Amino acid sequence: MSGQLIVSVSHLSARTLDDVATFRADLETRGVPASYLVAPRLKGGYRLDLDAPTVAWLRERRDGGDAVVLHGFDEAATKHRRGEFATLPAHEANLRLMGADRVLEHLGLRTRLFAAPGWTVSQGTVIALPRNGFRLLVGFNGVTDLVRGGTLRARVVGIGAGFVAEPWWCRTVVLSAERTARRAGVVRLAVSAKHLGRPGPRQAVLDAVDLALMHGCAPQVYRWPDLPVLAEAA
Repeated sequence: MSGQLIVSVSHLSARTLDDVATFRADLETRGVPASYLVAPRLKGGYRLDLDAPTVAWLRERRDGGDAVVLHGFDEAATKHRRGEFATLPAHEANLRLMGADRVLEHLGLRTRLFAAPGWTVSQGTVIALPRNGFRLLVGFNGVTDLVRGGTLRARVVGIGAGFVAEPWWCRTVVLSAERTARRAGVVRLAVSAKHLGRPGPRQAVLDAVDLALMHGCAPQVYRWPDLPVLAEAA
């Protein structure tokens, strides 16, 4: 059985779009799609609904086979070093999910997939997600089908967005991807768009992708209901 490869990119904005587009072109030459972790609001006053070029680009990429994953609601309202959905009770998680869902629906980017900022979700969030129509929870240690209940156990490794971006860690990401690919496992790579303008982190992710492909991993995106590895684990 061959392994799987999933690459995700977070923190898209007008400031990072050019770097993301260049990185996406590098993936495309390798036949690898991407999953974009999208939040309506980021720190610094950024609002996705006021960023028409990024919205249009995301729509185009999703039409081309990439995936859009909701990645929180308002990063600026989150306490330092704590993920937005890490400790929320169900009621508060429900309000944030409803708000984010409305924004993405208005922009033509509505998704039934969710990945929490910092990769950590409270039990209240887990309860609120299916109540708001979400079907897939992309977590730190695995990917959970919220409809059928199956969980694919596969840890994400990444650069930025909850992970460091130092040279030693970039090497660790590459080595981890190779070890997982050798075992025909699921290689889940995540990178913050803020680091794609730096040659070291960007090349590390591409090296990890190349090693996963060399060992036969099949490129995928986060999706429901037919993510092959999740269907096998259910």
